[in-house]
Amino acid sequence: MNDGQPPRMTSKRPYLLRALHAWIADNGMTPHLVVDATRPGVQVPPFAVSDGRVVLNVADRAVVGLEIGNDVITFTARFGGVSHPVRVPIPAVLLIYARETGHAMALPEDGEDADAELDEAIEPTGDDDGGGDASPTPKRGGHLRIVK
Repeated sequence: MNDGQPPRMTSKRPYLLRALHAWIADNGMTPHLVVDATRPGVQVPPFAVSDGRVVLNVADRAVVGLEIGNDVITFTARFGGVSHPVRVPIPAVLLIYARETGHAMALPEDGEDADAELDEAIEPTGDDDGGGDASPTPKRGGHLRIVK
């Protein structure tokens, strides 16, 4: 029984991270993550942390065994010439960027507030019983009019 509420969706953050990582790498650039190292579960060498943050090069040539899962990012990387396991919970990632161009995307926080923009931008149409085409349509907004 859904009480008229839409089903709860999983976090969009890991999907954005995977897509942006692929886009940066496919364009021959070097993807870097900026991570809030004060978040629970972050495992990086303490000497790599500055002002509570750490910047991680996650290019294929810089890490071993990169896994961007739905809950955590794991890999092994060299810091000061020594290999260290790295573990970063997805919520600890603040942004991803391409080192060469600076193109970046700050990741939205999960939750109702972050989803409000999307909820306001589209509204579903069609039947609630799963029949018919329930494709989203943009909400009407603004104050534009046709001038002849």
